[in-house]
Amino acid sequence: MTERKYNVAILGATGAVGTRLIEQLEQSTVPVNTIKLLASSRSAGKTLQFKGQDVTVEEATAESFEGIDIVLASGGGSVSQRFAPEAVKRGAVVVDNSSYWRMNDNVPLIVPEVNEAALRGHNGIIANPNCSTIQMVVALEPVRRAYGLKRVIVSTYQAASGAGQSAWQELVDETEAYNHGETPHPAILPFKGAEKHYPLAYNLLPQIDVFEDDGYTHEEWKMIHETKKIMFGDKNSKDVKVTGTAVRVPVPIGHGEAVYFETAANTGATVAGIQKVLSAGAGVVLEDDPQQQLYPQPVNAAGKRETFVGRVRADVENDDSFHMWVVSDNLLKGAAWNTVQIAERLVSLDLVAVPANAAEKFNSL
Repeated sequence: MTERKYNVAILGATGAVGTRLIEQLEQSTVPVNTIKLLASSRSAGKTLQFKGQDVTVEEATAESFEGIDIVLASGGGSVSQRFAPEAVKRGAVVVDNSSYWRMNDNVPLIVPEVNEAALRGHNGIIANPNCSTIQMVVALEPVRRAYGLKRVIVSTYQAASGAGQSAWQELVDETEAYNHGETPHPAILPFKGAEKHYPLAYNLLPQIDVFEDDGYTHEEWKMIHETKKIMFGDKNSKDVKVTGTAVRVPVPIGHGEAVYFETAANTGATVAGIQKVLSAGAGVVLEDDPQQQLYPQPVNAAGKRETFVGRVRADVENDDSFHMWVVSDNLLKGAAWNTVQIAERLVSLDLVAVPANAAEKFNSL
């Protein structure tokens, strides 16, 4: 029997995540028949490569998705809002990196190591979670399966590239300015639409995205509700309590997270037991030898697909409670690789098909 090959489009192909989508797709098990690279009109005409062949970037239009089987999208929320339903209408399955579809009840939010089964019954759009959420749930899932999970408190240390290529460049420019005794003039962080902008170089910014009415930032809100949806199938699940503080740090690539978690009572959770299940966990690399100063670091995680975990220790004040340190490349496992990984699962499970009438679920949005 001849292997089926798929026509794939990458939406937002010229961005920091888009270029990595191309690289990850090249290295994936997805059998690609044709590749189409889509972006805004200002990027149309650029030439990129896929498997050694030149591919001209095209301006994205609704008609761009005719004949496409899989769309890997990383063009931002408004772009995905506009084009994802158009792609589904034309029979393409969309794996979307933006935040726009994540909380939609008709859209599964997928981390393959955690909830691959939720791909079954998709309606043509699959959402890729927030980068900081992805690495945390990859690390927590082996613990949850072995010992249960009651509470999570996370503090993030998020790299500049999580805010896009321009924020990463702003960090580089600010660092250079400071090093030459000049005053930087930030225009992007903490986020592009903010009333005030602050430098990230030699600084920490305890704001990622807008503030909600309760004082949490939207990034923190996303981590809370995405974790619940991924691990328990309900963005408002009461099965686990999640809270956190998200901080932008002057690191180019690689988010770090200090994660406090409480296991279910009377499950016998120990540091050694948790280390054992983590070392066997899908997508997890345990780097945990304090005596040898071995622990995860962003500089070592950059360019790698895995989630690295270390500093596993018991909380000395609370029973059944532990801490760990989690690091991953936010542009790979946090974005491009998780997206391509979802596409691999869709292919292996024979789910690259849009159900009848699926597009109607998104018509009014």
